[in-house]
This record gives sequence, C-alpha cells and structure tokens, in this order.
Amino acid sequence: MSISDHLETLEALPLEERRTELRKFSAKEQEELLTHWQLWGRPEQLPPSGEWRTWLVMAGRGFGKTRAGAEWVRAIADADPAARIALVGATLPEVRAVMVEGESGVMPVCPGRHRPVFEPSLRRLVWPNGAQALLYSAQEPEALRGPQHSHAWCDEIAKWDNASARATRAWDNLLLGLRLGEDQRVLATTTPRAVPLVQRLLAEPGDDTRVTRGRTEDNRANLPTRFLSDMRRSFGTSLLARQELDGELIADIEGALWTRGLLEACRTDTAPDLTRIVVAVDPPASANGDACGIVVAGLCADGKAHVLADASVRKAGPERWARAVADTAQAWNADRVVAEANQGGAMVASVLRAAQLSLPLRLVHASRGKAARAEPVAALYEAGRVHHVGTFARLEDELCGLVAGGAYQGPGRSPDRADALVWALTELMLGKVAEPRVRMA
Repeated sequence: MSISDHLETLEALPLEERRTELRKFSAKEQEELLTHWQLWGRPEQLPPSGEWRTWLVMAGRGFGKTRAGAEWVRAIADADPAARIALVGATLPEVRAVMVEGESGVMPVCPGRHRPVFEPSLRRLVWPNGAQALLYSAQEPEALRGPQHSHAWCDEIAKWDNASARATRAWDNLLLGLRLGEDQRVLATTTPRAVPLVQRLLAEPGDDTRVTRGRTEDNRANLPTRFLSDMRRSFGTSLLARQELDGELIADIEGALWTRGLLEACRTDTAPDLTRIVVAVDPPASANGDACGIVVAGLCADGKAHVLADASVRKAGPERWARAVADTAQAWNADRVVAEANQGGAMVASVLRAAQLSLPLRLVHASRGKAARAEPVAALYEAGRVHHVGTFARLEDELCGLVAGGAYQGPGRSPDRADALVWALTELMLGKVAEPRVRMA
C-alpha cells in the first residue's frame, strides 16, 4: 500500500485507534505518517472549512495553539511555492523563540525533507520550494507598512502592546499588505483577554471570521498530569483561571476602577532596586468570614511602585493571620506594616512585639468605603506609576470588581486583598513622601 492509502485507512479510525494501528507499519512508514498533521491534530486544531479571512483560535494555555499555527504555516508553504507568510508576535525575540524555533514552532514541525532555512539577519524562513515567511514584531507597526503577504500567523494578539494603539495599527497595516495570491488568510492565536483587538475580531461578521475556543484540559493527552493539577490548585475557579485555563473571555465590569487591559499593561517580570517596602493588612471581621488581605509593595527611586506579593490568608483566626503578617514582613525585609485598625489592627502590633520584630506599625482608619479609597490608587495605575511583578490572580479579580460609586461586584463578599493593596500604595505614594534611601539587604 502507498502512503496515501495508509492515510485513508488511518483517517477512518478514531484518534486512539490510529495510534495503535500506527505500530503495525514499518519504522520508515511510521516516520512518514507521523508528519501528517491531519492524522494527529485534534479537530479544533485544524483549519475550518469554507471561505473565511480570519481564523481566531482563542483558548487556554497549553491548548495547542502554537502547534496549530505552526502546522497551518507548514501546510501553506508545502502547498504554495509562491506563499509569502507574515509571522507576527508581541516582540521579535518571542517570534523567534516561540513561533519559529520553539518546541511547537515552525522549524521543529517541518520534516527534514521540507524544512525551511532560517536566516535570522534577514528575519526570514525559506522553504526548499521557494515559499517564504518573514518575522515581524507588533511593537513596530510601521514595519508592516509596505511589505506584501499572502498569509499571516499572528500569535498571542492579546499580548500585543496596546500603548498608542500599537496593536490595532500593527493589525491594520498587516491587513493592508495582505494582497498576494488568490486566497489571503490570517490565523490569530491567543489566550483570551478583553483588549480592543480581540474584541474587534469577535465583533466582525461571521462569514469573515471563524472562532475556535478551547480549554487547557482539551490537550490533556499531551500535557503532564502534574501541570494540570498544579494549575487548578494554584488558580482554582478564579476569574484568571477561567481566562488562562478555560479560555473564557472575561468582560470588564462597566464602571470598574481596574480593567483587565489596564492590569496587563502594568505587568512586569522583575522589580528594580527599591527604596522602601511596606506590608499592608486588611484584617478580617471574623475567623470564619473573609480573608485577611496581606499585600507587599515597594517604591523605587523614580517614584513608581511595584506590587511584589499577595500573602493573604483565608479563614484564619487573629493569631494566625497576625503571624502571617509578621512572617511576611520579615521575609520581605519590610520597612513598615500598615494595618487597618477598624477590624482589630491592634492585634498586629501585639504579634509583632511577640515576634520581637522592631518594625514600625502604622494603624489607619477607614472613613470612606473601599471603592472611594481605591479611586486615587486606580488613577496611579492609569498614569503608569504602578507595576505588578508577576500575576496575582485573586487580587486582580478583586480589583476588577471595584466599581466607582457602586457596590463591589467581584468574587467573595469583600475585596480584602484589593483593600490591602490600596492601603499599601496609599502609604507609599499618596501619604507623606519620605526621602528615598538605600535599603540594606
């Protein structure tokens, strides 16, 4: 039997039976058959049928979006020597590391007989038959003004820089140059976030845009069981889990002081040298009620703040949560603890003394509602003066539930983590400004 005959035989079988049947072929035949994506890709990873201009794959992390994109590019290059494909990512290093050379990128998925040559200096891939792919960064929208393409794969479009509308300008310039060949198409792969470009694509007419959605667990067969259990344990049923794992687009609450896009724009991987670090505490009303909000934040010499940790504890009695505050302050070498006194902040003082931590404590009194106190802090985010060092799922869910002049609409009964953050940033940036000094580790 020829390879085409084997393909027809395998395609008629369910996926698990295909894997079993594959073992019956020779080693050479197995090697060849394993390169045929239509046999091994899940249906949702394969291009939709019919006429469409944009295919949006919006799914949780680990779903297999990158593999789907790389295989789509490979199929186009194999079929059309005249293909000119744009590969666009958030940054050029990400395009190379993920889309081109990554484990599921274009280079690894292409079999040796038809693997492209990568020319980094020219930002180009060239296949043996003449098809080409060129690399672009969404941070440089003007680089997409002028070049012409027949197809494009745009990865993690929700991560593209939204400052000065760069993301939408990059997309528009790409579309204006998509005029080669007879069947121009774009694949956009992304984890969902409620950013303008994603919302715009979802609002386009159905005939032009096809949308594939999916969850991390859909790719369970190719993911470590430990990874799946760890992610669910870490993020639970938080809004971030619904977004990052379940592939759900979380819409912003009307009138919310923080939006998902605002928080994404303030995210960073590391913090610079800090002149001051505080631990802020929003004590719970009872041991069986709300969480005790404990948030660590620091200020650097340029006047910008960095949120460093969410050390909040749930269902803890006074001694336990106060001990958590003391331990957090010691771990972060904090300069001060700020505690709301309305719900027993004096307990923090007693535990700090018991732990023999000679740490300044500032007790603050809430005279206004949580949302009212949060408004000037939200303004600091909008001005680009606050950064989150990493992702704080539950804290960020609460921030996005604080509504100006309205009732709290986030998870839980009360935004205790968000309130602690507000106290921390108020102390660092809205109170009496202290002179910067060098901190000793």
